[in-house]
Amino acid sequence: MKETSSSATDPRQPSAAKPYVPPTLSPQDLPIDYAGFLAVIFGVLGVTLRYKLCSWLAIIFCAQSFANMKSFENDSKQLSMAFMFGVMGLVTNYLGPRPVKKS
Repeated sequence: MKETSSSATDPRQPSAAKPYVPPTLSPQDLPIDYAGFLAVIFGVLGVTLRYKLCSWLAIIFCAQSFANMKSFENDSKQLSMAFMFGVMGLVTNYLGPRPVKKS
């Protein structure tokens, strides 16, 4: 017959259990934010080459980078710069002067 008390056969030790503490990482050890980097690249391309698609991609990658932000202090400067480039590209593409067509 089996014992009704499972403590005699239970190999786990509740007194040895410790709560999980995530390891602390320095800002230099954080993984690279590829979405933020791509947002800056597409933002600059959208402004300089006047590509609407690059400006929209910069805004999309900014949103992705904002959603996955790990450290507000480190990522806020890059994210704000990428967002400004994306908005600048959209404003100049949609509201700026039209390019002169050669006849």
